Amino acid sequence: MTWRLQVTHTTRYRYSAPVSQSYNEARLEPRSDRHQAVLASRVEVEPSTRVVRHVDYWGSVVHHFDLQVPHQALTVIGRSTVETATEPARPGDASWDDLADPQIRDQFEELLVPTTSVTWDEELAAVAAELAAAHDTPAKAAEAASAWVNERLDYKRGSTGVKTTSPEVLAAGSGVCQDFAHVSLALLRAMGIPSWYVSGYLHPDPKAEIDEAIVGESHAWVAAFTGTVWPLDPTSLNPVEERHIRVAAGRDYHDVAPFRGIYAGRADQELEVSVELVRKA
Repeated sequence: MTWRLQVTHTTRYRYSAPVSQSYNEARLEPRSDRHQAVLASRVEVEPSTRVVRHVDYWGSVVHHFDLQVPHQALTVIGRSTVETATEPARPGDASWDDLADPQIRDQFEELLVPTTSVTWDEELAAVAAELAAAHDTPAKAAEAASAWVNERLDYKRGSTGVKTTSPEVLAAGSGVCQDFAHVSLALLRAMGIPSWYVSGYLHPDPKAEIDEAIVGESHAWVAAFTGTVWPLDPTSLNPVEERHIRVAAGRDYHDVAPFRGIYAGRADQELEVSVELVRKA
């Protein structure tokens, strides 16, 4: 069943003193694909400035802009309306031999190697080997990896940061959706399954009323190549269907951060982020 979801993602920076310049980029605009159709999307910036849009190496939409006048606040709002679950996701039928093919490994090399955040030690490598040996297809092993991470980790804010690695998350035993995704990616890549980190939104209420506005937040999950791109949500274990909106994908969180920037000036900053989700149909 398709949903029509409206998202308003607001990022506000306040500075303790005027800053003279800032340079920024945002990944807030979803892209249409076979699983979702973007009906409308725009990014608003205050103070007003010229915003340039491009598609990055990983296929994500990026808005970048700079401010060359003194300012003590910066507000960036991403507004999108998306038709979700336009086509059901399927696991694909690739075999372990298919994924071991040198041509496939070369094609997906960047999605098979460690990154700063997605690494695996002996413990994670051993778990990956057990999961691969216990399942006759990569798709089944990918689902098992997602379930293993969900069972092993507790959802807990504040126990990790954007620089926490997957072995560190596992040692802590807790984290947020970003961490669940990073540990899942470590297992998948250690098994030889190419995999992406995916950022977006998840509407928390499967019985949402039409036009009811709810407070949401950014969400993260993974997508594994198992003959097709097979999305899995290790944090919620919900199927990636009508309640998910995909915004960006890459190797890890650092490829898809919703907003990043630098500024010139001796000032402290305060950050406020809010997400509103509305089911429209």
